[in-house]
Amino acid sequence: MDKKEIFILRHGETDYNAQRIIQGRGVNSDLNRKGRAQGMAFYDKYKGEEFEVVLTSELKRTQQTVASFINDGIPWEKHGEIDEMDWGIHEGKKGTPAMKNDYVAMTTAWKSGNYNYRIEGGESAQELADRLTIFVNHLKTRAEEKILVCSHGRAMRCLMAVLKEDALKDMEQYMHHNTGLYKVIFNGKKFDFETVNDISHLEDLNF
Repeated sequence: MDKKEIFILRHGETDYNAQRIIQGRGVNSDLNRKGRAQGMAFYDKYKGEEFEVVLTSELKRTQQTVASFINDGIPWEKHGEIDEMDWGIHEGKKGTPAMKNDYVAMTTAWKSGNYNYRIEGGESAQELADRLTIFVNHLKTRAEEKILVCSHGRAMRCLMAVLKEDALKDMEQYMHHNTGLYKVIFNGKKFDFETVNDISHLEDLNF
């Protein structure tokens, strides 16, 4: 089997990102002007890669980020398994000290191995990992050898842990800038990371 090259990036900036408002799976926001420019900067750098398929979440911000590739006629599929994590009662709200306390309690529980802990009404680390694992298993079976994937911050942290077969408590190490790129190589057995949260395509943006 030939190796697969998988380019995985986070969506571009939204007004919710800029205002530090929690989005999550239930907030279907659009990119702002900066986010659209980030997506175009990514396209300008990587349009020569000859991607065979584009895979996005079901949320608009991922689809808008890679719209130029889709408009080039590259086959496109939406996969709900790579939607952002469900943040429950925090979605659509600006951070408060109480919300921060909830977040710290959640990540502390996860670091201790309690992956079923969740914010009220939201998703646990285990539930997030379970749906991302479905997506990873799907990736392994695809015929394409060069794939572009666009997902979300927390989902990507968890996705990287799943790809590396790390414990979920270690997902915090995987950083995610808007349109930050992880390039992953699948050799038929395991995933190796070639690029980690690369944002070199944003160097010339004037924001």
